[in-house]
Amino acid sequence: MIDKESILSKTHYGLSIYTHILRLYYPNEVILRLVERDSGFCRNPFNSNKETLHIFICKENVLGNVLDKEFARHEDSENTIPAGDVFDFAELHYKQQGDELLQTLNREMDLRIGEKYNFYTKKQISVTCPPCPKSPYVPYSPLFSFFKAPISNTKPHSETTLQKVYNAIVGNYYKERTEKLRAILAAPLSCGEGLGERSRKFKAVNFDYCTFSGTFTARSDKALIKHSGLLCVDFDHLQSVDTLRNQLLQDEYFDTQLLFVSPSGKGLKWIIQITPPLNNLDILGIFSHNDYFTAIANYILQTYDVEVDKSGRDISRACFLPHDPDAYINPQHLKK
Repeated sequence: MIDKESILSKTHYGLSIYTHILRLYYPNEVILRLVERDSGFCRNPFNSNKETLHIFICKENVLGNVLDKEFARHEDSENTIPAGDVFDFAELHYKQQGDELLQTLNREMDLRIGEKYNFYTKKQISVTCPPCPKSPYVPYSPLFSFFKAPISNTKPHSETTLQKVYNAIVGNYYKERTEKLRAILAAPLSCGEGLGERSRKFKAVNFDYCTFSGTFTARSDKALIKHSGLLCVDFDHLQSVDTLRNQLLQDEYFDTQLLFVSPSGKGLKWIIQITPPLNNLDILGIFSHNDYFTAIANYILQTYDVEVDKSGRDISRACFLPHDPDAYINPQHLKK
C-alpha cells in the first residue's frame, strides 16, 4: 500500500524527495548540506531562486521523545510559500495532491512500494501499482571495480556490472578454488596451526574480488572515482545461512540486487541499493557512505538479530568472489 508513512520510510524522512525535486531545478549544484538535523538555507525555486528555503528534520511530537517518528519539513524565510512537510513541497512542483501525488512520488523516486518479487520464477510482479506509460522504468546498471587475485594487487583489472559478477559466481570459474577453501576449513589442524590464518592466506592468494560500492583508480577510499550507489553487507559465521538468505530476499525495505554465499560457505554477501539512480548523478545525497552503513547495520540488528561485519563501512571494501550456483540477482539486471 502506498501511503505517506511508507514513502517517508524509503526516503530518509522525506529528505530524498526534497533533494530530487531541487535537483530538477538546479542539476549542477550541491543541493543540501545537512549538519546534524538542519540543512541551513538553500535556493527556493518557488521564490525566484533566492536562498530562503530552510529544510530540517523534526520529530512528530514537539516534546522530542526519542521514540517519536521523524520527518523532514521546510519553511521560507520570506514566507513566500507556506511552511509544511515534504508532501506540501511536492504539491508545489507536481501540481498534484492525495493518492495521485503519492503514486507520482513512488514512480519518480523508483521506490517500488506495492511491488514485490516472486523469487522462485525471478519475475517481477505488480501488486497495486500498474506501470505508467508516461514514465517507463529504466533498468539501473551500476558500475564498480573488479580486481584479479591476489589481494595484494590493488590496481583494478576492469569495471564490471552485477550481471557479469553473477554469471561468474553461478558458473564454474570459481568452483575449484571455492571447493579447495572449504576443504581447508574442514581439514583437521596440525599442532599449533591456526585454521583462520590458513584459510585467510588461501583466499588472499587465490580469489578475485571487487569493490561493489564504486569504481576506483586503486583499492583505497581516497581513490574513489564514482560511487555505484550499492552497499555490500557481509554476514559471517551464521547459524543458518538459508534462514537469513530467505529473510533478506523478502526484506520489507531493501530490494536485493545480488545475494550469494561467502567463500567459506558459512556467511552471506548481500548487495543492496542505498541511493536511487536519480538523473544518473554521482551523488550519494546528504548522507555519507558511512551514514548509510551505520543505519542499515542497526536496522539488520533490530530486525534479524544479526550483526554485520563492520568492515562494510569502508567504501573500498574488497569482496571475494566465490562459486555459488544458487546466487540470486535482481531480475532488473538481467538482459532481456
